Amino acid sequence: MKQFEVTIASSGKTFKVNKGENVLVAALRQGVMLPYSCKNGTCGSCKGKLEKGDVRYPFHPPLALENQDIAEGFALLCQAEPTEDLLIQVREIEAVRDIQIRMLPARVLEKDLLAENVVRLRLKLPAAQRLQFLAGQYIDVLLSGGKRRAFSIASCPSLENEIELHIRHVEGGDFTGHVFDQLQVRDILRLEGPQGNFFVRNDQPQRPMIMMGGGTGFAPLKSMIEDLIEHGDRRAIHLYWGARTQAELYLDELPRKWAREHPHIHYRTAVSEPDEKTGENVFQGLVHEAVVADHSDLADFDVYMSGPPAMIETARRGFMEHGISTDRLYYDSFEFGLDVPVRVLARPH
Repeated sequence: MKQFEVTIASSGKTFKVNKGENVLVAALRQGVMLPYSCKNGTCGSCKGKLEKGDVRYPFHPPLALENQDIAEGFALLCQAEPTEDLLIQVREIEAVRDIQIRMLPARVLEKDLLAENVVRLRLKLPAAQRLQFLAGQYIDVLLSGGKRRAFSIASCPSLENEIELHIRHVEGGDFTGHVFDQLQVRDILRLEGPQGNFFVRNDQPQRPMIMMGGGTGFAPLKSMIEDLIEHGDRRAIHLYWGARTQAELYLDELPRKWAREHPHIHYRTAVSEPDEKTGENVFQGLVHEAVVADHSDLADFDVYMSGPPAMIETARRGFMEHGISTDRLYYDSFEFGLDVPVRVLARPH
């Protein structure tokens, strides 16, 4: 089988890519942990720079790259297939190296409607088995026909043999429709994980953090914050949660409780479509606008954000204009399955 060799310029590490395989899949298969999130070319988390060699995109153009990025030699590694040996500049993630990705069945313990369009699932793993993960990572739900749907884990890693998911109903989404209408307590789901490189970095534990979520992007932030509280981490956390309306902030009382009980945690909400139920202290606008309204200079922060691609991209550009460096900006871009109509993907969140 034809193979290409990829070398990471900063470390000299090498791995092989089979013909027809993308760079990210090959790296992960061989234990080389590279940044990624959506795996379908829309978020840009896996961007790397080609120092030598060339790639092709067999399915569609690199959506998360602008013309200037391409001109400067950047590639989306979750889509790019080598056409020759490569030398790339890309950040490696070390903290997830020893976590094994596993395939497990899980039984539905509880199914709760948290909002009109959000369901919480509590899933029980098999006896004597546990999914080891870092707070902020996600799992794939495996479906028939080789399909899979990604959902962030909302529960704390220390919770034994259970995981919590927050699932938003998406118009035209086959699986979310099934969850809302057919899935029953005691039904079995098949999971694979953990996945992703969204987790709290501890290399500079004195730096304050801004955590920003849109919609069910609150889920991985919940896992992160509960894990930090459990471990006695006292660095400042400024949590921002945005939605269309206040009713869509489906667990609003929980972060309010964190803020009451822990002086280092600060919480603010933002709604883009305020109504008569919107509270006086709620920011009226997009959630990233609330962040920069409170923090005009982000240079001293680590920023973690999770939510839909449009929110991530808009916030990323805006935050960079307010002093954040790219190496202190971490994000998890939520994407819908390929059976969801494009018109839904383009809607604001």
